[in-house]
Amino acid sequence: MLHSNLRDMKILVCLLVIITGFSADAQETPEETAAKKTVESFFVAFHDQDSIALRELAHPSITMQSIAEDEEGNVNLTTDTYSDFIKAISSIPETTKFEEKLHSFEIKVNGPLANVITTYSFFVNGELSHCGVNSFQLFKEEDSWKIIYIVDTRSKEDCDSSIQFRIKN
Repeated sequence: MLHSNLRDMKILVCLLVIITGFSADAQETPEETAAKKTVESFFVAFHDQDSIALRELAHPSITMQSIAEDEEGNVNLTTDTYSDFIKAISSIPETTKFEEKLHSFEIKVNGPLANVITTYSFFVNGELSHCGVNSFQLFKEEDSWKIIYIVDTRSKEDCDSSIQFRIKN
């Protein structure tokens, strides 16, 4: 009986060490939290159609690109200026409701460079329009993170809240 209790205690201690180790890995560093907050602030400004906040969150040399498949199945890369993006967002009529729901975050920081990847679903007037992955590159300028690059994928297929990176052969 004593050996059984000791064995059970050892198993319990090992499980606690493993669980504690996993939760420690899941904790964001202060820089990861700050980079994530910048991306979250971008989406608040995006949904509010706040052109001033959108400009403040981005570096002046920001680049924006999208990857999408057309009706014929061709994959295309398009590049837009950030100014055109802000104009397009600002010109959406109040009667049109849009929302980009973020499902997950993957954040990597190395000194003044951060990469924040999010999966998302995009809705227009409550209807699912498309889904995909956003990749934000951020640069730490003085004490704040600035978005320097955004690229996203856009798909109308297999959209649900568990969207993951998909690789097609």
